[in-house]
Amino acid sequence: MTVRVLVVDDSAFFRQRISSVLSASKEIEVVGIAHNGVEAIDMNNSLQPDVITMDVEMPKLNGIDALKQIMRIRPTKILMVSSLTHEGAQVTLQAMEAGAVDYLTKDMRAWMDKSPSLSRELISKIVAIGKSKYLARSQFSSTAKPIGRTTHFSSHTPCSIREERAVTTANQRSFNVTSKPKVPFGCKIIVIGSSTGGPAALQEILTKLPANFPYPILLIQHMPNTFTSVFAQRLDQQCAIAVKHAQSGDRLKPGVALLAPGGMQMILDSHNTVQVLAGDKELTYKPSIDLTFASTAKNFGSKALAIILTGMGADGRDGAKLLKEAGSNVWAQSESSCTIYGMPQAAAKAGVVDHVIDLKDFAGCLNLINN
Repeated sequence: MTVRVLVVDDSAFFRQRISSVLSASKEIEVVGIAHNGVEAIDMNNSLQPDVITMDVEMPKLNGIDALKQIMRIRPTKILMVSSLTHEGAQVTLQAMEAGAVDYLTKDMRAWMDKSPSLSRELISKIVAIGKSKYLARSQFSSTAKPIGRTTHFSSHTPCSIREERAVTTANQRSFNVTSKPKVPFGCKIIVIGSSTGGPAALQEILTKLPANFPYPILLIQHMPNTFTSVFAQRLDQQCAIAVKHAQSGDRLKPGVALLAPGGMQMILDSHNTVQVLAGDKELTYKPSIDLTFASTAKNFGSKALAIILTGMGADGRDGAKLLKEAGSNVWAQSESSCTIYGMPQAAAKAGVVDHVIDLKDFAGCLNLINN
């Protein structure tokens, strides 16, 4: 079954390039091309595509306003196409808060050079998004209620998990999900990895943590550097805890989340101080969840809690294996609440997941403290 796509862009160049790339895949059918947001709304209603690629800046009706109307009239999975600028990052993050699933950056040189890696990225994103069980909807910013930094969160917040089921792993071992997992006794750090759908998922979790949250947090979200710096600022404004774009020399502090810079790697040194490095060129992801997880396992052993959220691929699986070998706990987001189930599924199949949790329940579980 092919993924039906509507391409929306005011640039003739990008309409042609995006359509050409997508049409080259047997798994994708381009069902329509719109020049602006007004056309996008009408064609979404008439053509009923599975996925829309949406330009940000357009005449008549821009991508953000078109997206908001689409989410009200006929919710559809939307991939934003935006510039790598600071302003482009801000608008793209607003779009994801409004319901967009993911984004692709407009690197003009790469598009003009017909970069094979860019084509593969676009096709893989469209196919994964189109075939996921994720239901398009207005995202979590509409329901999240950030807690003021002087407000305390109740430690008795209920934590229910719908997915009370046995998950069969790749090596045929299985486990039962408990109903109320707590932060393990003796935990000293929480490390969270995410990719596609991650910005909204992180917002849903972090905005519900209190200012006096007792653990330091490391965040690894697949994003370019321009986006991670803006994302850290936005989260810091929305959350009761502090959120900072990580720098070498940052020390771990309770109630402070350090976000790995895009295009770099974030590890802990022997003094549990953050180091931000260029990292191995061979690594697919920058930042890499596996690398930060491995560093955490080396420095904290059994005293860490790892969380793997929505995302394509398998980043986080190998690092989670090292954490499990060291005695740490690993939680994964449930399939029903993931934008893309790839990363949590990879960890579950590897047999390293202790608990599968719905996105809406993570914050409550993190506030059920066992210490």
